[in-house]
Amino acid sequence: PYEMLPAEVGMEELSRSTTVLVEEPPRPPRDHLVWSLFTTLYGNFCCLGLLAFVFSVKSRDRKVLGDYSGALSYGSTAKCLNILALVINIIIVIIVVAIVA
Repeated sequence: PYEMLPAEVGMEELSRSTTVLVEEPPRPPRDHLVWSLFTTLYGNFCCLGLLAFVFSVKSRDRKVLGDYSGALSYGSTAKCLNILALVINIIIVIIVVAIVA
């Protein structure tokens, strides 16, 4: 594993510094669990909040196992379901306010 120095090279001529490169681990993908929980509790139109919560839990499970691509896929699905439920709930609130007013 070690190479012998040639006889004409002395230890004084060699560099005394060492460079160590440390790479940061990749950021784990977001699972949107809290957002899905609030969507399930407060805006569960056609069970979209419940589906988002299920996908968020699956994403968290994949993240714990180290499968970041699976966690990213489940997390993005949960995010899309949360956005869809939010938009539908906003539209419902606008319609109800318009009817009452």
